Amino acid sequence: MDSSFFQAYLTSLLLLLAAQPEVLASTLGGEQEDSRSATCSLKLQPAGDCEDGDTCPFQVSLPPLAIQLPKQFSLLEKTLKDLQSLRAEVDQLRAVCLECHPQADQRDGGVTPAPGSYPSSFLKIKDPQDATRLQEMQTEMTELSTSLKDAHAQIDTLRNSLDDQTQVYMKNVEDLVNGNAENISRLVTQLNNKCPGPCPAQGPQPIMVAPRDCSDFSGHKTKSGVYQVMPDLQRGMFDVYCDMESYGGGWTVVQRRLDGTVRFNRSWEEYKQGFGDLRGEFWLGNDNIHLLTKSKDMVLRIELEDLNTVREYAKYDHFYVANEYLNYRLSIGGYSGTAGDAMHYGKNYNHDHKFFTTPDRDNDMYSTGNCGAYYSSGWWFDACMSANLNGKYYKKKYKGVRNGIFWSTWRNVTTEPYLTGYRQAFKSVKMMIRPKNYSP
Repeated sequence: MDSSFFQAYLTSLLLLLAAQPEVLASTLGGEQEDSRSATCSLKLQPAGDCEDGDTCPFQVSLPPLAIQLPKQFSLLEKTLKDLQSLRAEVDQLRAVCLECHPQADQRDGGVTPAPGSYPSSFLKIKDPQDATRLQEMQTEMTELSTSLKDAHAQIDTLRNSLDDQTQVYMKNVEDLVNGNAENISRLVTQLNNKCPGPCPAQGPQPIMVAPRDCSDFSGHKTKSGVYQVMPDLQRGMFDVYCDMESYGGGWTVVQRRLDGTVRFNRSWEEYKQGFGDLRGEFWLGNDNIHLLTKSKDMVLRIELEDLNTVREYAKYDHFYVANEYLNYRLSIGGYSGTAGDAMHYGKNYNHDHKFFTTPDRDNDMYSTGNCGAYYSSGWWFDACMSANLNGKYYKKKYKGVRNGIFWSTWRNVTTEPYLTGYRQAFKSVKMMIRPKNYSP
């Protein structure tokens, strides 16, 4: 029986009752009362056993009238219960939406809500097992995130420790080799002194031990120029420019900028081998700088001159460059001077313990780009820089990207407007090293 038939059935019932007013004044016992104060003893009771699906027959008794209602009458009661249940769920959803409004306002204001800031009703899950599993997954994700951070910290610690241990081991080996070389040189000198005159050309020729850096020429060479050194006996000799006149002499020059004739926007391999003219502008080469700084404890002196002929210097009592396996990692410290310590400018602009980066080899700390490509040079970039002595050579002040020679602690540099101001340019730069225990 469909709903339209059932509705018609009830309508007929009401019309029947309206047409028999005397029925309303009767009771099952036949007693008569005043029609103005009479009450109706109406009964609703099951007329039989319920069937599957909660379908039950009902009987309505209106004395002395008894009417059989169809089984589908129970569906009306069930529908009412369902409506009440749906109304409760709608009220609950309305309350959730009201709680969500502050979160939406906070999101639109540019603030991302914290993971635990959503209303509890918004995250409610009907199945308790699902809710428990979700909580366990959130806990596991939090633990994994913490473990990942700890792993990164341990990797950094191990990397620093490995670098330090490697440096110590290499230093011990170099000291042993150099000590043996000095002993050989001393024995050769003693043998030569035993000859009253020129020694006869018999037997092996005297062994000449080459200088390891320009400081070994002290007392022998007094003029600045190009000389050969051999800091590593296995690598052989190579040419360097020695400054034998400035501040006591004995300086090995590793970089020089004079006039912009040499381009410093070079590849990893070119920075590794070195480029330029030792009598003009050049980069000595990362391999050679590594050999020089591992043989002795070196001091670095940086000399700068701007376009207004203002000259300043920065001196570092510790300077070491690791090998290619460690991406020529820089270790620098112990600043003194007048130019300011641009190599340790801030948290994100600290060049100490940074790897060397070139336009074609990204080893910097900038996660979304290559500082070497952006600033057109090779350097120990952080993310990205507070110093870059290998930047483009400008013969006058310039605008735009600060890709020129840069030293952030230079006077008036920090007051330059970023977009409209002119950039500071430098006329000359020189980087040179000398053993820490050197004495003229």
